[in-house]
Amino acid sequence: MAPFVIARRLREPAQEMDRRARWGVLLVAVAYGILWQNHFWHRPLPAWRMALSICFLALAGVLSWTGARALGRQWRIDAGLNRDHELVTTGPYRIVRHPIYTSMLSLLLGMGFMVTPLLILLLATVLFMLGTQIRVNIEDHLLTSRFGERFRQYQDGVPAYIPFVK
Repeated sequence: MAPFVIARRLREPAQEMDRRARWGVLLVAVAYGILWQNHFWHRPLPAWRMALSICFLALAGVLSWTGARALGRQWRIDAGLNRDHELVTTGPYRIVRHPIYTSMLSLLLGMGFMVTPLLILLLATVLFMLGTQIRVNIEDHLLTSRFGERFRQYQDGVPAYIPFVK
Protein backbone atom coordinates (compact mmCIF):
# COMPACT_ATOMS: atom_id res chain seq x y z
CA MET A 1 0.00 0.00 0.00
CA ALA A 2 2.97 2.32 0.46
CA PRO A 3 3.17 3.43 -3.19
CA PHE A 4 -0.45 4.54 -3.08
CA VAL A 5 -0.24 6.29 0.25
CA ILE A 6 2.73 8.40 -0.76
CA ALA A 7 1.66 8.93 -4.39
CA ARG A 8 1.15 12.57 -5.25
CA ARG A 9 -2.49 13.03 -6.09
CA LEU A 10 -4.36 15.99 -7.35
CA ARG A 11 -6.32 17.84 -4.72
CA GLU A 12 -8.96 18.89 -7.22
CA PRO A 13 -11.96 16.64 -7.87
CA ALA A 14 -12.09 14.60 -11.07
CA GLN A 15 -13.64 16.33 -14.04
CA GLU A 16 -15.30 13.09 -15.05
CA MET A 17 -16.00 10.19 -12.65
CA ASP A 18 -17.96 6.95 -12.65
CA ARG A 19 -18.77 5.75 -9.15
CA ARG A 20 -20.18 2.44 -10.43
CA ALA A 21 -16.58 1.21 -10.33
CA ARG A 22 -16.97 1.02 -6.55
CA TRP A 23 -18.92 -2.22 -7.06
CA GLY A 24 -15.72 -3.64 -8.48
CA VAL A 25 -13.79 -2.42 -5.45
CA LEU A 26 -16.32 -4.18 -3.20
CA LEU A 27 -15.91 -7.51 -5.03
CA VAL A 28 -12.12 -7.19 -4.86
CA ALA A 29 -12.33 -6.52 -1.10
CA VAL A 30 -14.52 -9.60 -0.64
CA ALA A 31 -11.99 -11.65 -2.63
CA TYR A 32 -9.16 -10.57 -0.33
CA GLY A 33 -11.34 -11.30 2.73
CA ILE A 34 -12.07 -14.83 1.54
CA LEU A 35 -8.36 -15.67 1.57
CA TRP A 36 -8.25 -15.50 5.35
CA GLN A 37 -11.35 -17.62 6.06
CA ASN A 38 -9.48 -20.80 6.98
CA HIS A 39 -7.10 -22.22 9.58
CA PHE A 40 -3.88 -21.82 7.59
CA TRP A 41 -1.72 -21.95 10.70
CA HIS A 42 -2.75 -25.60 11.30
CA ARG A 43 -1.09 -27.02 8.19
CA PRO A 44 2.45 -26.97 6.85
CA LEU A 45 3.22 -24.88 3.78
CA PRO A 46 4.81 -26.85 0.94
CA ALA A 47 8.00 -25.31 -0.45
CA TRP A 48 6.51 -24.89 -3.95
CA ARG A 49 3.69 -22.76 -2.56
CA MET A 50 6.11 -20.58 -0.58
CA ALA A 51 8.30 -20.10 -3.67
CA LEU A 52 5.28 -19.20 -5.82
CA SER A 53 4.06 -16.79 -3.13
CA ILE A 54 7.41 -15.03 -3.00
CA CYS A 55 7.45 -14.63 -6.79
CA PHE A 56 3.92 -13.18 -6.89
CA LEU A 57 4.57 -10.88 -3.92
CA ALA A 58 7.78 -9.56 -5.49
CA LEU A 59 5.94 -8.91 -8.76
CA ALA A 60 3.17 -7.13 -6.84
CA GLY A 61 5.71 -4.84 -5.18
CA VAL A 62 7.46 -3.95 -8.42
CA LEU A 63 4.22 -3.27 -10.30
CA SER A 64 2.61 -1.23 -7.54
CA TRP A 65 5.65 1.05 -7.24
CA THR A 66 6.25 1.46 -10.96
CA GLY A 67 2.54 1.78 -11.80
CA ALA A 68 1.87 4.44 -9.18
CA ARG A 69 5.04 6.29 -10.18
CA ALA A 70 4.11 6.27 -13.88
CA LEU A 71 0.60 7.58 -13.13
CA GLY A 72 1.90 10.23 -10.78
CA ARG A 73 -0.72 12.85 -9.93
CA GLN A 74 -3.35 11.06 -12.02
CA TRP A 75 -3.65 8.14 -9.61
CA ARG A 76 -6.96 7.97 -7.74
CA ILE A 77 -9.10 5.32 -6.09
CA ASP A 78 -12.27 6.20 -8.01
CA ALA A 79 -12.51 5.71 -11.75
CA GLY A 80 -12.16 9.25 -13.02
CA LEU A 81 -10.36 11.64 -15.31
CA ASN A 82 -8.66 14.86 -14.34
CA ARG A 83 -9.08 18.03 -16.37
CA ASP A 84 -5.50 17.65 -17.65
CA HIS A 85 -5.50 13.83 -17.74
CA GLU A 86 -2.83 12.24 -19.92
CA LEU A 87 -2.81 8.77 -21.47
CA VAL A 88 0.08 6.93 -19.81
CA THR A 89 1.63 4.22 -22.00
CA THR A 90 5.17 4.08 -20.60
CA GLY A 91 6.81 1.99 -17.89
CA PRO A 92 4.63 -0.96 -16.86
CA TYR A 93 1.83 0.50 -19.00
CA ARG A 94 3.71 -0.84 -22.03
CA ILE A 95 3.01 -4.40 -20.81
CA VAL A 96 -0.53 -4.05 -19.40
CA ARG A 97 -3.03 -1.18 -19.46
CA HIS A 98 -3.79 -1.54 -15.74
CA PRO A 99 -0.56 -2.60 -13.98
CA ILE A 100 -1.89 -1.63 -10.57
CA TYR A 101 -4.65 -4.22 -11.00
CA THR A 102 -1.98 -6.69 -12.09
CA SER A 103 -0.11 -5.90 -8.87
CA MET A 104 -3.30 -6.44 -6.86
CA LEU A 105 -3.89 -9.80 -8.59
CA SER A 106 -0.27 -10.74 -7.85
CA LEU A 107 -0.78 -9.78 -4.21
CA LEU A 108 -3.94 -11.89 -4.03
CA LEU A 109 -2.15 -14.88 -5.55
CA GLY A 110 0.95 -14.36 -3.41
CA MET A 111 -1.05 -14.30 -0.20
CA GLY A 112 -3.41 -16.99 -1.46
CA PHE A 113 -0.74 -19.56 -2.24
CA MET A 114 0.72 -18.92 1.19
CA VAL A 115 -2.40 -19.13 3.38
CA THR A 116 -5.38 -20.47 1.43
CA PRO A 117 -6.50 -23.90 0.21
CA LEU A 118 -6.50 -23.98 -3.58
CA LEU A 119 -10.30 -24.23 -3.93
CA ILE A 120 -10.81 -21.12 -1.79
CA LEU A 121 -8.04 -19.35 -3.71
CA LEU A 122 -9.85 -20.19 -6.96
CA LEU A 123 -13.09 -18.68 -5.61
CA ALA A 124 -11.26 -15.56 -4.41
CA THR A 125 -9.52 -15.21 -7.79
CA VAL A 126 -12.83 -15.45 -9.67
CA LEU A 127 -14.40 -12.76 -7.46
CA PHE A 128 -11.29 -10.60 -7.83
CA MET A 129 -11.39 -10.89 -11.60
CA LEU A 130 -15.11 -10.06 -11.72
CA GLY A 131 -14.55 -6.95 -9.61
CA THR A 132 -11.49 -5.95 -11.58
CA GLN A 133 -13.25 -6.45 -14.89
CA ILE A 134 -16.00 -4.07 -13.74
CA ARG A 135 -13.36 -1.43 -13.03
CA VAL A 136 -11.43 -2.10 -16.25
CA ASN A 137 -14.58 -1.76 -18.38
CA ILE A 138 -15.54 1.53 -16.72
CA GLU A 139 -12.02 2.97 -16.84
CA ASP A 140 -11.53 1.92 -20.45
CA HIS A 141 -14.84 3.58 -21.36
CA LEU A 142 -13.72 6.81 -19.65
CA LEU A 143 -10.36 6.72 -21.42
CA THR A 144 -12.02 6.03 -24.78
CA SER A 145 -14.34 8.99 -24.26
CA ARG A 146 -11.33 11.25 -23.64
CA PHE A 147 -8.67 9.87 -25.99
CA GLY A 148 -10.78 8.18 -28.70
CA GLU A 149 -8.85 6.37 -31.42
CA ARG A 150 -5.53 6.83 -29.63
CA PHE A 151 -6.79 4.82 -26.67
CA ARG A 152 -8.47 2.22 -28.91
CA GLN A 153 -5.15 1.55 -30.64
CA TYR A 154 -3.44 1.24 -27.26
CA GLN A 155 -6.26 -1.05 -26.09
CA ASP A 156 -5.88 -3.25 -29.17
CA GLY A 157 -2.15 -3.65 -28.64
CA VAL A 158 -1.85 -4.00 -24.86
CA PRO A 159 -3.69 -6.50 -22.61
CA ALA A 160 -5.84 -5.16 -19.77
CA TYR A 161 -4.18 -6.59 -16.64
CA ILE A 162 -3.00 -10.13 -17.38
CA PRO A 163 0.15 -10.01 -19.50
CA PHE A 164 -0.07 -11.75 -22.88
CA VAL A 165 -3.87 -12.31 -22.53
CA LYS A 166 -6.05 -10.05 -24.65
